[in-house]
Amino acid sequence: MSQPIYKRVLLKASGEALMGSQGFGIDVTVADRIASDIAEARSMGVEVGVVVGGGNIFRGVAVASKGGDRVTGDHMGMLGTVINALALATSLRKLDIETVVLSAISMPEICESFSQRATLYHLSLGRVVIFAGGTGNPFFTTDSAAALRAAEMGAQAIFKGTQVDGIYSADPKKFPDAERFDHLTHSQVLEKGLAVMDVAAVALARENSIPIVVFSIHEKGGFAEILTGGGRKTIVSDN
Repeated sequence: MSQPIYKRVLLKASGEALMGSQGFGIDVTVADRIASDIAEARSMGVEVGVVVGGGNIFRGVAVASKGGDRVTGDHMGMLGTVINALALATSLRKLDIETVVLSAISMPEICESFSQRATLYHLSLGRVVIFAGGTGNPFFTTDSAAALRAAEMGAQAIFKGTQVDGIYSADPKKFPDAERFDHLTHSQVLEKGLAVMDVAAVALARENSIPIVVFSIHEKGGFAEILTGGGRKTIVSDN
């Protein structure tokens, strides 16, 4: 087996990825497949942190768009990420992968509370760490949470699992002639307004010199393949 390029990474998966072909909720088959990809990375000796979105269950902006309170809506969305984190943790444990869920919102009966110290401790024991509850603050997306946790855990790269195999100039499902990029700088992503991650997340990754690797979350084995330098992806880095 080829040696991995990165030794410690953060995987960002959208809530929609866990939905599979369903219109709502969690497709356990998909959760199990993503867990198997993470397990493959762990077998290579890669330390893995994970941030999962909550869009398959609830989006805070949906409340605000209908005149509701955005803060309350975002808190509801954070709870959705906890549900997804627990589901993915269950799938990993079925594969005998030691896993811990750390939540930015304290709920000790369900999972541990996040701290950088706890994160580094669990990683040192070879556990997969799943970060739940976003940043714990309203108005910040789980993309921002991914960049923040990546910086806090000392990740060498953020792996953003998406619906397509890289970054395009427009949605390739709607615009078949959209340009695909193999490499971009953080500044180019911001200047071109490419919607791979939100502005705050990209800026935070740039400030901490963390590359962003964008790939398809739906390709079985794709995570490990890209970790060893293969596969289709777009790399966002300043070198």
